Amino acid sequence: MAGSLLLGASGCGGDGDAEGTPKTPKDYKVVGGTRLCGGKAVSAEASRALKVITGSSRFEASAKEYTVAQAAADLVEEFPVPTVTKDVCRVHLPIGTPDFVLRITWKLVDGPPTDEPPAPKFTVLKMGEDALAAADMAYVQFACRSPRLSDASRSGHVLIGVQRWGMPQEPEGDTKALKEAYATVAHSVSLAMAEELRCEKDGGLPARAVLDPVEPRHTQ
Repeated sequence: MAGSLLLGASGCGGDGDAEGTPKTPKDYKVVGGTRLCGGKAVSAEASRALKVITGSSRFEASAKEYTVAQAAADLVEEFPVPTVTKDVCRVHLPIGTPDFVLRITWKLVDGPPTDEPPAPKFTVLKMGEDALAAADMAYVQFACRSPRLSDASRSGHVLIGVQRWGMPQEPEGDTKALKEAYATVAHSVSLAMAEELRCEKDGGLPARAVLDPVEPRHTQ
């Protein structure tokens, strides 16, 4: 399920005009980036990054259940068992604009990242336990010790992802700018999640996204 008030509205028929344009629901809202995903996930800097990614500064409002607070509560319930990938929320462009969906996700993983080198399309960044950015996705992993977790002495390893959703296609635009934009959004959501979970030292995450590449990992 997507974190939007208008799942699949563009595919609906019968309630639109003669051209097949869907009728806007009564509770439909369009908001700025900082109000997405509960209003805590996307910083002003990350909102600007969303414009780089999508070309828009306005988005469908997230449904009320798709928030960082809810994602953190779900993670607390699942800890310490590793999970499948789950949604924090999804970012949709408004009705009448090109279809573009970003999926923002969380996942509890087994432990720290391995030394396996990433795929060539990724740039390695120094944030948390691991951070990887490509022109159509980014991931940040951080370790969390928190009184909210059932074993406060044990770290949870949280992976936050931001990925363009839908049919695979080549990213359009400045690859470096897109990588930095995806990394900025992934960092913003990761930091918001760490704060919501009350992770010790914010899970080791910096206050702002670190976008300078580091040397890629190599296996021995």
